[in-house]
Amino acid sequence: MSHKLAHAARNIPGTVSSIDWESLSASEARRLREFGLDEGVEVELVKPGGWFGGPAAVRIGRMTVALRRHVAEAIRIVVPAE
Repeated sequence: MSHKLAHAARNIPGTVSSIDWESLSASEARRLREFGLDEGVEVELVKPGGWFGGPAAVRIGRMTVALRRHVAEAIRIVVPAE
């Protein structure tokens, strides 16, 4: 079962199952692709966005990036069963 990256458990790696590219602006989509973010890539929510819509810290490979909440909402991940 997939769920939104914005609502993932912290520090638990998951695999991107889909990205709602239509909900993102062209520059946001380009930025994600420049980070190497696409279906099948492993990601990890390091710090969720704040209550008032602050950015979420997300680990993509060895790099940690800040994503706006609506961008993290557009990314669906699958976490392997423990």
